[in-house]
Amino acid sequence: MDKLISLAKRRGFVFQSSEIYGGFGSCYDYGSLGVELINNVKKAWWKAMVQKRDDVVGLDSAIIMHPRVWEASGHVESFSDPLVDCKQCKKRFRADHLLEAASMKPDLEAHKEPPKSIKDIVCPECGGELTEPRNFNLLMKTFIGAVEDETSQAYLRGETCQGIYVNFKNILDSSRQKLPFGIAQIGKAFRNEITPGNYIFRTREFEQMEMQFFVNPKEADKWYDYWREQRMQWYKDLGMKDEFIRWRQHSKEELAHYAKAAWDIEFDSPFGGWKELAGVHNRGNWDLSRHGEYSGVDLSYTDPTTQEKYIPYIVETSDGAGRAMLAFLLNGYEEVETRSGDEEAKHEKEVVLHLHKSLAPIKVAVLPLSKKEELQKVAHEIKDSLAEKWMTQYDETGSIGKRYRRQDEIGTPYCVTVDFETANDKKVTVRDIETMEQERIAIGDLGEYFREKLEK
Repeated sequence: MDKLISLAKRRGFVFQSSEIYGGFGSCYDYGSLGVELINNVKKAWWKAMVQKRDDVVGLDSAIIMHPRVWEASGHVESFSDPLVDCKQCKKRFRADHLLEAASMKPDLEAHKEPPKSIKDIVCPECGGELTEPRNFNLLMKTFIGAVEDETSQAYLRGETCQGIYVNFKNILDSSRQKLPFGIAQIGKAFRNEITPGNYIFRTREFEQMEMQFFVNPKEADKWYDYWREQRMQWYKDLGMKDEFIRWRQHSKEELAHYAKAAWDIEFDSPFGGWKELAGVHNRGNWDLSRHGEYSGVDLSYTDPTTQEKYIPYIVETSDGAGRAMLAFLLNGYEEVETRSGDEEAKHEKEVVLHLHKSLAPIKVAVLPLSKKEELQKVAHEIKDSLAEKWMTQYDETGSIGKRYRRQDEIGTPYCVTVDFETANDKKVTVRDIETMEQERIAIGDLGEYFREKLEK
């Protein structure tokens, strides 16, 4: 994990937010490569969930909504974490995390029962006594208007799905969709996490990629199974290794009070084992029922064919853009023996970042073999031509081996080298990051060549 974090900062994927001021806890900025990668993750999700489907439409709802939305959703009353404080060092922890960690300790004696209560656990930092757990609400408060009092209090949304539920009727009336159909949204959400951590896995400001699929209650199980299969296949299609991800079903004790069923896609993390990457949930009709009750608006659906009237069940798919990005980085990170031809790194390990071509921040790097003006001129012309269609990068600094190594570190699938023969044969050498094969391609054929490689 430390190696990945170092690479991510050095190559411009992720920076600590407000770093020149000492950083701001659990908030991160995406650099020039990071913004390309996370945008590509979101594009791939949107393409699969909306663009290629007739039964899902998109939405972009407001971050700040009427406060009653969060009362209806239950967030004001029960969106909280159980927290404990150390009486000695004054540090604060989530009680459920401490219990989980204590029950998974490798040195736990075989005959010893795992701790059942926070009373059986001491502070992991100093060994001090912990306070009784108390709930802390995770919604971030803000104020609308000039006066900061209870009448002007609002919230930054804690999840994006509530914006979908309150727009269910609007979408139904304006898009002429019939059930079953879905509404998808990508957007920021905010949680006042007290114990965030593990880099970009758990942050206070994050992006969700969520789709709510509205169905007849009689068909909820069928669609639930369908969307479980679709979401797992999306990760595998984008190169996630089978051994790196798995399903985990929520126990009855874990299920949210409104949920009929819930499964998580987990990934094998280096910071504590298997961690939640995405979820597929059967939420029943609780959400629309609550918003109908609190708003006074009828959110039921009448089937135009059978005239059956019901409040739709909701099958939810929920993914975190930042978590998906982190998982793809961990899944693709590999250290290999020297392969770039970089003489200075002959006895060092080199990093290769294996990213699916649709996710790679830079698709093609253009590298003139030397700084001779005639080579640079052709290289710039090729770069400008390819940049009309794909993200490209021009690099003329250092040996060709060193430049190959830099591109391997950021997952660039193809490098185009303009060499001393280019002026004579009007061809360049294209190198594939995965196979290491090099092909001699005519300059005039590069556009079609990369269309075949990058778009199919």
